[in-house]
Amino acid sequence: MSMQKLPEDYEAVLPKLYMLHAKEGTKESGSYLVMKRIIDIFFSALGLLVLLPLFVVVAVLIKLEDPKGKVFFRQNRVGKDEKEFPMYKFRSMVSNAEELKANLMAYNEVSGAMFKIKNDPRITRTGRFLRKTSIDELPQLWNVLLGHMSLVGPRPPLPDEVAQYTDYDKQRLTVTPGCTGYWQVNARNSVGFEEMVQLDLTYIHMRSIKLDMKIIFKTALMLLGSKDAY
Repeated sequence: MSMQKLPEDYEAVLPKLYMLHAKEGTKESGSYLVMKRIIDIFFSALGLLVLLPLFVVVAVLIKLEDPKGKVFFRQNRVGKDEKEFPMYKFRSMVSNAEELKANLMAYNEVSGAMFKIKNDPRITRTGRFLRKTSIDELPQLWNVLLGHMSLVGPRPPLPDEVAQYTDYDKQRLTVTPGCTGYWQVNARNSVGFEEMVQLDLTYIHMRSIKLDMKIIFKTALMLLGSKDAY
């Protein structure tokens, strides 16, 4: 199933398209938003139920490697309209990962208001597998069920990342964030921050149930692992 492609000159065209869309006001169909929420509730509830045995296995593996650490990692993220919410993941790093982050900022491999290191020394052995397969992200289905997130949408950033955002960047915060999105299935970590913002705004401008389902389908195919997942 093919994805919609960006035009070759999207970097020049996209800002104009999106600003025009913003000036015209939000013309999203109410039926789209209602259907999107129904899909979110159904698939997140089904996913949590079906994946429960996997969650138990992952919890055991995390505890075996680091008995003192927690199974789940809770972190404040910024959602729609810049409202913060607690996002959940399986813990894939050492217990004091946040304390060590300041010492690793010089090694950041992603440009702009993001922080990622491909061979991050804070990641545990179990965590490396969880990240490679994206299993660490599965607890976010709970966030979807609660309405903090959607299955598809821009990824929710950290508060300190949003502090570096321009007004243009903040446009990606005008919709409910997602577990996966247009950026993840088209580029993942192979692009910088500016390109990520452009891809997110492209999604916001084009989004529909059909596009959401395509993104969900392609994400499912990628779940077994991606060279860009870190």
